[in-house]
Amino acid sequence: MKAARFILKMAGWEFRVNIPPVAKCLICVAPHTSNWDFIMGELAIHSVGMKAGFLMKSTWFFFPLGPILRSMGGIPVHRTTKAEALLEQRVVGTEAIEAIERLHGDKKNHVTQTVINAFNKRQRLAIAVTPEGTRSRNSHWHKGIVVMAHEVGVPIVLAYFDYKRKVACLDQLFTPTGDIEADMLAIKRYYNDKGDYARYPDHFSTGL
Repeated sequence: MKAARFILKMAGWEFRVNIPPVAKCLICVAPHTSNWDFIMGELAIHSVGMKAGFLMKSTWFFFPLGPILRSMGGIPVHRTTKAEALLEQRVVGTEAIEAIERLHGDKKNHVTQTVINAFNKRQRLAIAVTPEGTRSRNSHWHKGIVVMAHEVGVPIVLAYFDYKRKVACLDQLFTPTGDIEADMLAIKRYYNDKGDYARYPDHFSTGL
């Protein structure tokens, strides 16, 4: 914690938390235009003693990497469908979680159930998600974050990295209504004026 705080301070960054404490949540991170987002996110979260989990395909959890990933908050997901094979969720990409929307039948597929189980087993858990799903310009945001949050029954924390002002922020709480399109539109509207926050502003788009 002290090391992360020191590094942030030396880099001139500030971490702001504008929300009340929540035991369980999904963290929506945007704009996402650089791999530095992951590094800054890890430093920011750890600087205040917090920890954000992440989903990752189970094949990465081999020894000795597995124990390291778990200690960092990693949650292994077994690949049971072609859609779920896309899953490799960190603070980088959410194409895999969007598989929830494309799978037919019971919404509680393996990916969703894995997350539900993870939340049920922990008293505190936060999982970071980037709905843009890519560091390139993309206005078609993946809706998996709102599907997942509603299915699991947790709020979404709207967070951002402002590279211009060097601020990382957990800014607002958003509670999904179950209306996927309306929820996604609300989230996009929140981020619509934050394009200049990105490390590469020309790579960011909400399509609004």
